[in-house]
Amino acid sequence: MYAVSYQVVTQESAEHGDAASAGMVLEDATLRDAIAAVFETRTSHVSGVECVECDEWPVTAPRWITVTNGMEYHTGAHESRSLHMPENLTPSSRRRIARLCGVNV
Repeated sequence: MYAVSYQVVTQESAEHGDAASAGMVLEDATLRDAIAAVFETRTSHVSGVECVECDEWPVTAPRWITVTNGMEYHTGAHESRSLHMPENLTPSSRRRIARLCGVNV
């Protein structure tokens, strides 16, 4: 099963090298639900997706994919969400999921 985590970084938390908040959005999710959740944000007041990247380069067998959103103009916070893949996936399946999420593999 798949999991989706989140991390919110504010200007104040970034000064201390930390996140303002972090946690899990979904656990034990289907791939369809996980992909949908990784692109959702906690608010609609965000400038959109800045980048989609894997935990490795070159992408051979990524363990997670992170979607980083632009700054929320009300608070100055940035949210990122990561789709975590189960350990039993093959490298080719991991690359296919990365491509589904928009990573150039």
